[in-house]
Amino acid sequence: MKYLKSLSLALALLLIGGNANAQIPVEILLGHEKTSFDLMFFKYLKKHDGNNSRILFFNRNRASIDYRQTSSAYLPQFGFTEALSYNHPAWKGFAPVVVAQLLNRGIYAKAGLQYARLAKDFTFFSWVVAELQEEPNVDFFVLTRYTPPLSERLHLYTQLELVNAFPTTESKTFSLIQRFRLGLKARDWQYGLGADFSQSGRNTWTNTDNLGIFLRHEF
Repeated sequence: MKYLKSLSLALALLLIGGNANAQIPVEILLGHEKTSFDLMFFKYLKKHDGNNSRILFFNRNRASIDYRQTSSAYLPQFGFTEALSYNHPAWKGFAPVVVAQLLNRGIYAKAGLQYARLAKDFTFFSWVVAELQEEPNVDFFVLTRYTPPLSERLHLYTQLELVNAFPTTESKTFSLIQRFRLGLKARDWQYGLGADFSQSGRNTWTNTDNLGIFLRHEF
């Protein structure tokens, strides 16, 4: 629907221009099938006095290049996700959230419920959102990260990400993605082993995987 695409595009532009005051972590995964680039962060927007507001800003920009690319197959994939949530302390981490996504297949506006717990060495971030259109997909997203200290300068780095899209009609397919990271963190650098898996389909399924090494830096 045209008005929904215009709404989500406007929201994305608004969020990109917001003052999130965040470190920018950038990751590259060199896999056996493709190379992926990932920029993702979430931060509370700042008030005029410099303190955190109740608005949490989520930003995700992701692209991948398949080594088997031709002029008509295995084309580069990209995705841009921007989200705003209102987090009241009494809600204990739960919050309403609106999401704008720009993907290869189109532009989408979504809304739903988010849960966030952001601590020094532990992060849990998740939402359940539905597309604001007829016959919507329902997205279930989970990001959990644990970075306990191993020494004064070195931390363990572990991360699990789940990106799932569940259709509400039989004419659409399921999409399930799992991304794993295991390595070390030294100041602003993280590095180690990475594995991405995906499954899509309904009665028959297509499975892919991409195994390799990742390097992540917080600018």
